[in-house]
Amino acid sequence: MSGPSSRSPAAAPPVLATLLPIVAVVLIAFLVIGLAMPVLPLHVHQDLGLGTFVVGLVSGAQFSASLLSRFWSGRYADSRGARRAVVAGLLVAAAAGLLYLLSLRFVGTPVTSVTILLLGRAVLGGAESFIVTGALGWGLALLGPRNTGKVMAWVGTAMYVAFAVGAPVGTALYASQGFAAIAYATTLIPLVTLLLVVPLRPVAPSPHARPSFTRVVGAVWVPGLGLALSSVGFGAITTFIVLLFAQHGWGQA
Repeated sequence: MSGPSSRSPAAAPPVLATLLPIVAVVLIAFLVIGLAMPVLPLHVHQDLGLGTFVVGLVSGAQFSASLLSRFWSGRYADSRGARRAVVAGLLVAAAAGLLYLLSLRFVGTPVTSVTILLLGRAVLGGAESFIVTGALGWGLALLGPRNTGKVMAWVGTAMYVAFAVGAPVGTALYASQGFAAIAYATTLIPLVTLLLVVPLRPVAPSPHARPSFTRVVGAVWVPGLGLALSSVGFGAITTFIVLLFAQHGWGQA
């Protein structure tokens, strides 16, 4: 007797072919983060003339907002659908680019400019949560829990490829056109990415019991703490290494 449980492994959907459109969306969407990573410290320190503490605030604002918005984005993806979460994230990311552009109108008053820039970074952090949470939920809905590791690995690979490609491209854009080029790219790239998302098949959210917040935290706090501690050095290096290069006169940081 055959049934769903007796389906052969060959009948399972191919992982990479199924995930490829979602991975492409994450790769292109996260370019906006990669573009700004080596540029923001220079813009804040050299263009606006503000100190390293403010550089740290601007760089960290996105990641703080991403952390705080994770619970909201996860709830939204579970209840409204993963594709809708990705679309919402892309639209919010474009709004962050508009705030970047607005901050450039106040370069003559650095405190006002950096305040708007901080808001843009926080908005982009929320967008990041919706995009990556929606992408992960979408991939898991298509491929099932048996492929959880593969879905996370491919989405994570797309993110870091975007960082790796975006950093030198962002540096080149900043060197030739200034921070305005980064702001325009942050606005336009998410809107272009929407063209990839619209044709993709949505996956309806499935009803399921929702565990309590304390139960979830109790299950993940140990590996989560380890991951957080391992990321401290990464955050510090990516924020300030560009200023070190600039201080020593090394090009293309």
